[in-house]
Amino acid sequence: MFQTVPKGMTLNDFLDWYPDGYGRYELYDGVVVEMQPTGTHEQFSGLIALEVGMEIRRLQIPCFIPRQAIVKPVDFDRSGYIPDVIVLNQIELETEPMWKKRSMISQGESVRLAVEVVSTNWQDDYLTKLRDYEALGIPEYWIVDYLGLGGRRYIGFPKQPTISVYQLVDGEYEVQQFRARDRVISRAFPELTLTAEQIFRVGE
Repeated sequence: MFQTVPKGMTLNDFLDWYPDGYGRYELYDGVVVEMQPTGTHEQFSGLIALEVGMEIRRLQIPCFIPRQAIVKPVDFDRSGYIPDVIVLNQIELETEPMWKKRSMISQGESVRLAVEVVSTNWQDDYLTKLRDYEALGIPEYWIVDYLGLGGRRYIGFPKQPTISVYQLVDGEYEVQQFRARDRVISRAFPELTLTAEQIFRVGE
């Protein structure tokens, strides 16, 4: 990631500035950064979106996976994130004030699942977004750390590829971690039959 404009943007400034067409950007405390995911990163995101999308269709759940949606942290207008995969509740979107105009989410109830695939900027996923998604009330958040880049306090030692599933319990996230042949346990999609190994294999 790298800084593309000077500090000081509000989220509304960012949305007005956001260019059409190619490019993916996020706003961190007033600073616009360009996201440049690798091909492998996109493979992981695509696989998860495909598997979850098939569950949505199979169970006929009133949810969908947008190509892009900006998540606004609670009471903070200087940041906005675009999860690698986000599953939105079609019904709850009726109460989102900026969805139709800006494809922006400001209420955790509108989100069924958010997924971030870890890149070299792992602190953003394990620190900043974890804090802000929890405060917003997003019920389930996956961190897919396929290279085992996260800090030891997050994925242990020795470091290894890990999927951390954070689920909201009484307003706070509780985490379960999955590696190798572990089946990923999801409250959002309890019948999903997907192992950590199956996800990590896509990047080989």
